Amino acid sequence: MLEVLFGESGAACMEIAIEKGVISGSSEKVICLALMLDIGDIKEKIDSSYRHNLIFDMYTQNGYDNDEDTLKELKKAGKYYTDEYKRLINYVLNGEAIRIWYSNAPYEMCGFYYICDLLKDIGTEIFAIKLPDYIKIDDIVVSFQSLEEVGPEQYKTLINYQRRISEIELKMFSNAWLMLVEENSALRVVVNGRLIGVCEDFYDNLIYKHIGYEPIKEVRLIGNILGFYQLGVKDWWYASRIDCMIENNKIKVIEDHDNKYERIISKL
Repeated sequence: MLEVLFGESGAACMEIAIEKGVISGSSEKVICLALMLDIGDIKEKIDSSYRHNLIFDMYTQNGYDNDEDTLKELKKAGKYYTDEYKRLINYVLNGEAIRIWYSNAPYEMCGFYYICDLLKDIGTEIFAIKLPDYIKIDDIVVSFQSLEEVGPEQYKTLINYQRRISEIELKMFSNAWLMLVEENSALRVVVNGRLIGVCEDFYDNLIYKHIGYEPIKEVRLIGNILGFYQLGVKDWWYASRIDCMIENNKIKVIEDHDNKYERIISKL
């Protein structure tokens, strides 16, 4: 059974869960497809230089530890996920069943739809586990934004949510993905449980709502937004939009810094 996840942290925790015997399987069959398909042009192939460069640009938004060696490793990320894609195809063509782990986080739901479209004509058995709104662990109710927040021990509870994806469902999710590709919006978000394409400034109002005329460090602003709106959106997207808002004279830099997360900004 292949275990497919759409974030590095989630995939790493899955490997640990398997190695600890929390769930059965092989850590060698954990596939990480952190392709960020909620962002950018999805008509471009996943192995295109466009997708690779987008992943690199997002990974380097925060500027922390971006020395030469780190940048070289981050530059390889796109190719790594392309290789993971090839591993996935090789396994399923040889009859391996697949289990997809996802949530309402836009990048994970996009990944799920994409895989359904990818495998619609292959005929392999597909199972899915969608992260519920909350789970009960040892009499404690816990909620998560995405699989990135789930620890290895918690997979024991989540495995109970597994279900088989029928052919009708597979076609439905595939068609939904193809519609998103045809629309090819700059950004994809989840609204009322539905994945839709929107303009790239969709989240800008959240930034503008939380920034005032009082100077604030950018990293704190982003942290406030992430804490207040648990939407499964990564910090690097907010950082890239703050850059755009600075260029468009909606936000001003009070005190600049080599690491932009450390700069002081305010509403213009």
